[in-house]
Amino acid sequence: MGGRRFASFYWLSALFALFVLFLYGPMVTIVVLSFQGPEGGLTFPMNGVSFHWFAKLWNDGLPNVDIWSSFARSARLGVVVMLLTVVLSLMAGLAYRRGFTGSNALFYTVIASLIMPSIVVSLGIGLEFRMLDEAIKKHAPAFLADGYDTGMGLFTSALGAHLTWTLPFGLLIMLAIFNRFDARYEEAARDLGASRWQALRHVVLPIIGPSVVGIGLFGFTLSWDEIARSSQAVGYLNTLPLELQGQTTTVTTPVIYALGTLTTAVSFAVIAVALGTILLLRRRQARRGSDVGKAMS
Repeated sequence: MGGRRFASFYWLSALFALFVLFLYGPMVTIVVLSFQGPEGGLTFPMNGVSFHWFAKLWNDGLPNVDIWSSFARSARLGVVVMLLTVVLSLMAGLAYRRGFTGSNALFYTVIASLIMPSIVVSLGIGLEFRMLDEAIKKHAPAFLADGYDTGMGLFTSALGAHLTWTLPFGLLIMLAIFNRFDARYEEAARDLGASRWQALRHVVLPIIGPSVVGIGLFGFTLSWDEIARSSQAVGYLNTLPLELQGQTTTVTTPVIYALGTLTTAVSFAVIAVALGTILLLRRRQARRGSDVGKAMS
């Protein structure tokens, strides 16, 4: 361990440092430039240090954009995607434990969504809803409310587009979780008289709880910053990433950087909450295990 390192170690270390710089450098640059003074621009060098552009974002927003409405839309969509991803992934993981007819076909169908280009998925969903709108207007006009234009929206087409991105990750994580799960815990609970639901609630879920929180984290963060799958499927009301993308060519002040910093802060806050929840669940498991050990002794 204390010997002389080979030259390849330093070359690989330098390569890794460049990779980290390439990965996080743009984000760090945006965060730094968002704290410029009132005379700041979009590039270095910085002109002062202040919270001026955050205050301007809070008070004035962006030109011709209701930024806080799109912020709220993205947050609501992210929460719904997170909940559905957790529930559907957990149900799928439980189903795959026992096996069912067509499980292989379903697995490859779900995973194929990760292979398909995101823009193709978005275009396909958008086309599907446009065809559905035309069919409804043509064959069932009596069921349409006054002013009906399209069924595309935040919790219809956009929700479906985001789930095609989050559910494959959730399923893969659940399969990995149950692949390592020791079924003897569940069998012991059944031997002691627990029903299947009681074994699931009091044994399985507490053990896999931290991993389920991780699935929820994936669901929210993947939905929060999704652009390509939302672009053709969101309808008339844009999400925050789409609004941010649309403003990159028109906003000429660091207020756009302040917005980028704010959205990044939300992502980090969600990650912090998820990690805190995982830590709390693990401590709870350890405490319960200690209590059981003391009771048995």
